[in-house]
Amino acid sequence: MKLHIQNVKKTYDDKVVLKGGSAVFEQGKIYGLLGRNGSGKRTLFNCISHEIPCEGDVLIEEHGELRKVEDRDIGYAYSSPILPEFMTGFEYIRFYMDIHAKEIDSAKTIDSYFDLMRIVAEDRHRLIKGYSHGMKNKLQMLGFLISRPKIILLDEPLTSFDVVVANEMKHLLLEMKEEHILIFSTHILQLARDLCDEIVLLHNGVLEQLGHDLLQQNDFEDRIVSLLQEEVKHAE
Repeated sequence: MKLHIQNVKKTYDDKVVLKGGSAVFEQGKIYGLLGRNGSGKRTLFNCISHEIPCEGDVLIEEHGELRKVEDRDIGYAYSSPILPEFMTGFEYIRFYMDIHAKEIDSAKTIDSYFDLMRIVAEDRHRLIKGYSHGMKNKLQMLGFLISRPKIILLDEPLTSFDVVVANEMKHLLLEMKEEHILIFSTHILQLARDLCDEIVLLHNGVLEQLGHDLLQQNDFEDRIVSLLQEEVKHAE
């Protein structure tokens, strides 16, 4: 399974954010989308997930055949999760399982899903509005374990978690990657190096796939910074 982004363009008024980005993402890999603040990382995610209209094509390849990406193919983990805070975590997941009944593993119970995320029984029955940021993100990720979208987009994950939750989420992403296409945006180079199989740079409005070898090089961070500094020079 592959995700094909072909000549994606997006303009806001007179500002061109994406100038025709193209890239291919494969199942079984974690991709780090790196770019400076304002480079268009979130705009690209919004284009992939149909949150905003754009020019170009976003296609999924399965068994050698291409089709347009549909909403059901996408799981979008927002940096600030959007959840119904008037519900308990248990009520929300029960509701989520009901609306995704055709896609889920019927052998699993609600509690077994909570166990996977190490959410203890007491927290399951608390209102979501009382959850910490890390707990809300866990609940958001739990939804993806249930609905199993083909493509998972993560907007700045792990940046505001405590050490324990961040470590748990890292292991979860590594476990999930075999069945999904995982792309996360970040500006933290060490996080990208720890988790990613490949790096995709978004600079000057275009995508550049850098591959796995760069991650193994001692000057990885210096080379990324150098490439991003070129964007500043082009803008001046």
